[in-house]
Amino acid sequence: MSIAANDRPRALIAEDEPNLAAYLRERLAAAWPELEIVEVAGNGPDALRSIEEHDPDVLFLDIRMPGLSGLEIARRAGEGVHVVFVTAYDQYAIQAFEQEAVDYLLKPVTDERLSETVRRLRDRLRTPPKGDDLKHALDALSRVLPALNGRAVPGRLAWIRASVGNQVRLIAVEEVCYFQANDKYTSVFTMEGEALIRISLKELAEQLDPERFWQIHRGTIVNLAAVASTMRDLTGRTQLRLKARPETLAVSRAFAHRFRQM
Repeated sequence: MSIAANDRPRALIAEDEPNLAAYLRERLAAAWPELEIVEVAGNGPDALRSIEEHDPDVLFLDIRMPGLSGLEIARRAGEGVHVVFVTAYDQYAIQAFEQEAVDYLLKPVTDERLSETVRRLRDRLRTPPKGDDLKHALDALSRVLPALNGRAVPGRLAWIRASVGNQVRLIAVEEVCYFQANDKYTSVFTMEGEALIRISLKELAEQLDPERFWQIHRGTIVNLAAVASTMRDLTGRTQLRLKARPETLAVSRAFAHRFRQM
């Protein structure tokens, strides 16, 4: 749909992580003051209900959500709406559909990237979108993100065989609090203790789900579900408190921007 000069554009945010949703809403208010956020939905069915009720011009859709995926919501939203996917998937895969009508924001969202998205959306709101463009973009997204159709992403780890003393344990990845580089190996920290795996942190990072595991330091990858809170030390550096372990984890300056939204 096109927007008249004196009309205020409306948007829906669909994101199941409250901190990320609040952060996106806050940054949109700064980057696009005239944009009205009609609702923040925490799952797919609520997002569809809100679309029917408010008829927004723009949808900011998380890709993985309870109930319905962002792709399914976009398909059901119909023509005339501008869709921005919010995703943790690598931008090289997204290049397959970047040139189509659908835009994207890569988690964690930066102010620079959000500003570019706002510029694109403002331009597109002046011209009605073509239904075929949206359909082609969604089809491309289906091909590069098979997980949206309920299939596992190839190469994602679910279990780890780790050494604990003279024993070998099978550890579920979801039980890991964080990974830390240990020479040519990697230390695995759970609420129960520490184990060792014979793989480098770099190799391990390629097999972990980027939506759940974030690199916070050259030698550390943390499970976001294990983070209780963030804080700043006397030098202004970000530290992470964990839910199930007593130590705090230092976030290097290169990765500190990831936690501004938390």
